[in-house]
Amino acid sequence: MALANKETLVCAGALVTAEVKRCGARLLPADSEHNAVFQVFDQDRREAIERIILTASGGPFRERTLAEMERVTPEQAVAHPNWRMGAKISVDSASMMNKGLEVIEAHYLFDLPSERIDVVVHPQSVVHGMVCYSDGSVLAQLGSPDMRTPIASTLGWPDRIGAPSARLDFTKLAKLTFEPPDPQRFPALRLAREALSDGGTAPTVLNAANEVAVAAFLDRRIGFLDIARTVERTLDALPARPVASIEDVVATDLEAREVAGRFLGTAQPALAVAT
Repeated sequence: MALANKETLVCAGALVTAEVKRCGARLLPADSEHNAVFQVFDQDRREAIERIILTASGGPFRERTLAEMERVTPEQAVAHPNWRMGAKISVDSASMMNKGLEVIEAHYLFDLPSERIDVVVHPQSVVHGMVCYSDGSVLAQLGSPDMRTPIASTLGWPDRIGAPSARLDFTKLAKLTFEPPDPQRFPALRLAREALSDGGTAPTVLNAANEVAVAAFLDRRIGFLDIARTVERTLDALPARPVASIEDVVATDLEAREVAGRFLGTAQPALAVAT
């Protein structure tokens, strides 16, 4: 089964992966970073894998100061430098919440703890994911920033099928650079790791509060940096509880939306993640 969204595993990862195992199925990640890792992840020699690395473009505000980020507009946030995406995911990329959700997703896809899932900022978006092995080798998947490549990978797996995505010309690549994400300007990554550590309902709260806050930002009701602030306040207000069923996930999603909406002074529609 090709998995085309993050939220399924972010909100119900333990439930979904248990069902996948029960049915003897396999999840094939269509998300570009996870698909990249999947392609170079040696499932038969897991003991040799030290960690995986997800890359992030850094978004349109990679070099902005905090003061500048307080004043950015929705139009600026959705202007992604490398990928063509919808408004919500473009804002998530700009805040790096998208990468935080991907860390949670990777935890369930590859059965690795948070401390073995690294994130590096790679502005060129050519290297999409890497796997580090115990002998010092690092295997990476490279490609143009085009979702048709990972989609073709999942549709053809375990074989390869043709895709019309642009081919890399290494003679025209000026440089490939990497840098650590800035935790001060992009706190969403920290919040996601904390939610993963807390477990239970925390990732669902994280996701729901973020969706409410991003919608408010796109409606110009809050500032860009208020997105992460709202998510953190909602996480603090709703301590993690165990998740035993999809009904628990749906109820938590609704509760988190209501709490985040109260913080923003708005009523939230009864939209649950599972619907």
